[in-house]
Amino acid sequence: MTRFSASTEATAVVRATRQEIWDLLVDPDAIAEMTPFVKRITADGDHWRWEMSGLEVLGKNVSPAFTEKMTFTDLERIEFRHDPPAGTTERSAVEGWYQLSDADEGTRLATNLEITLDLPLPKVSSKAVTATMSGVIEKMGDRFSKNLLDRLGTTEA
Repeated sequence: MTRFSASTEATAVVRATRQEIWDLLVDPDAIAEMTPFVKRITADGDHWRWEMSGLEVLGKNVSPAFTEKMTFTDLERIEFRHDPPAGTTERSAVEGWYQLSDADEGTRLATNLEITLDLPLPKVSSKAVTATMSGVIEKMGDRFSKNLLDRLGTTEA
């Protein structure tokens, strides 16, 4: 197995209150519905188990599943870090955060995440795998943003 990572950051001002955005970001069902390639998110206290649909990476079909420990700072920040159950091995992980702050025309929503996958591919394929992962992350981010705005019934400022 070779470990591959890709990351992204984004910031937007959304014409909605912090509370409206927060209510969606802390709801695992809403996040699963808004995020492409996510089949389901199962919450068990502050641990969320994410199950993704099949993704194609250089001819390999992968269906990542990973457990994240969620840390919530009410109406301000959500942090997530990979924290699999004791005795288990997960070959995928996500680390990152959502940050909410006031803005003139609504709420500034900033996001940061890094996805890591262990894949049965040679290290020499790193450039191609990382490019593919970055493309998938970009598509997920674009569609998540659109879906979030649609759910809120609003637009970016």
